[in-house]
Amino acid sequence: MIDFLATFIFFFAVIDPIGTVPVFIAVTQKFDNAARRKIALYATLTSAAMLIFFVVAGELILTAMGIPLSAFQIAGGIVLFLFALSMIFGESKPESEVKLAETHNDTAVFPLAVPSIASPGAMLGAVILTENSRFNILEQMQTVSMMLLVLVIVYILMLASNFINRLIGSSGASVVSRVMGLILAAVATTNTLAGIKLYFEL
Repeated sequence: MIDFLATFIFFFAVIDPIGTVPVFIAVTQKFDNAARRKIALYATLTSAAMLIFFVVAGELILTAMGIPLSAFQIAGGIVLFLFALSMIFGESKPESEVKLAETHNDTAVFPLAVPSIASPGAMLGAVILTENSRFNILEQMQTVSMMLLVLVIVYILMLASNFINRLIGSSGASVVSRVMGLILAAVATTNTLAGIKLYFEL
């Protein structure tokens, strides 16, 4: 059995559902409510398909390229850490991705599905947390279920985006994004250390 709470918190941090709300509002402000619901659903389904692809094929691609998963785990941990630092010290997720939203029309896919929901951190996490040598099929399915649960939360929050935006505002979403970045930094450090231990057989 996996640690359901830890896995849920990890995906909540890398996907950052609350940080997606300002992005969704920005990219759908010109649409009516029916269109906004369709965009929210399409973005969620696209994100789910993208992340499940990395769960299924990510490790196979690495194996075909001759890259040991321990090396990917170390690199992934470093990238996740840098991603976390950008969330903490740089422009937060809502701020940076709203700028992308202002210049692109295919809103459901970009920047909403990628990179706002299916972020690079989420893609890396999907591979690392479903490693075949560490997790059996049941455990991988449990991890996917936690990932999909977070995506359901993303969908619900997008549908309730106007209420949430009035409740916490863009500043509140920015604060939440930075807290998630701090959690992600700790998770990234753990993954990097685990990869080093595995690679050097310590």
